[in-house]
Amino acid sequence: MEQEVSKLVAQTRAAAAAAGPINLSVVLFDLGSCVNSRVVLGMSAVRQEQVGLFFSLTKQLMKALGGFSLVDMFPSSDLLRRLTGAHAELKKLHAAVDAILETIISDHEAKRSSAAMNDEEEEEDQDLVDFLLNLKENKDLGFPFTNVDILMAGTNTWNAVIEWALSEMLKNPRIMKKAQDEVRQLVFNGKGDIVDEACINQLHYLQLVVTETLRLHPSGPLNVPRENQETVVIQGYRIPAKTKVIFNSWAIGRDPNHWTDPETFYPERFLNTCTDYKGLHFQFIPFGAGRRMCPGVHYGTTIAKLVLANLLYHFDWELANGVKPQDLDMEERLGLDLRRKNDLVIIPIPYHHQAA
Repeated sequence: MEQEVSKLVAQTRAAAAAAGPINLSVVLFDLGSCVNSRVVLGMSAVRQEQVGLFFSLTKQLMKALGGFSLVDMFPSSDLLRRLTGAHAELKKLHAAVDAILETIISDHEAKRSSAAMNDEEEEEDQDLVDFLLNLKENKDLGFPFTNVDILMAGTNTWNAVIEWALSEMLKNPRIMKKAQDEVRQLVFNGKGDIVDEACINQLHYLQLVVTETLRLHPSGPLNVPRENQETVVIQGYRIPAKTKVIFNSWAIGRDPNHWTDPETFYPERFLNTCTDYKGLHFQFIPFGAGRRMCPGVHYGTTIAKLVLANLLYHFDWELANGVKPQDLDMEERLGLDLRRKNDLVIIPIPYHHQAA
């Protein structure tokens, strides 16, 4: 991961030398593809173009699934499904994704079979696919585990957290300066020039920034649909068995009954409080709660903090085209994940520490 972050810093420095803006939304998407291909798929799993295609298709699929469809209002109408063409488009995307998934998993399974036939020990540097294949071979899981589950479990939207956090800090220069001061002081005291994972837990204000970002901009605004096996009554609401339940974590995080000035980005609200995003406080559940909450919470938030810390340390940031902080466009795009409607285009200015 740190290798990919170093590449990101170097590429951004090169772009800054040209004294022009960069499309950070595109940069972060490319970074996500590289990191996920390294951690989830393994660098030698498939050709790099297949990896890029996989994440591009996944992005299209999430956008299509998250959009409004008239078919959702009348799910039993096969005629409506055919007329809109939405179902055919989803099937086409699914087929393309499935083909890449099968290639990736077959590649891993072939290597595992070859190692077993030759009595070779498994490689120590396994990726997430290898780990999940080990789980699949476990007969005591108690639930079906398909090849699609294996790869889709490895995707995440941590780059959206970075994008929103930087957007909010650009809109609030006080918060940007406070976060940068913390990172730069820590790195200078350590006499280093890179923020690594060992430093992350010492960046307390940055943690507050990420937490507040997840409150206002949860990666999955509607989370994952659930289905109750039994009829239950919750606070007077009767929910029949086999009901598909969707809870709105975006609205919960902005509920004025639980949050003071809920529309204001204010990281300090989490100072001296035990409320966090780990599923124990129902007024704040960006990753769900209980046994079914997102298993990639620690992985995703750690990467988000690591990338943010390095971007804050190595660069000052300005909005392009003379846009003022208060005028920064913060419009959201509808989808399964919560993204900016318009890309974040900003100007990086390399930072060089000067001793006092």
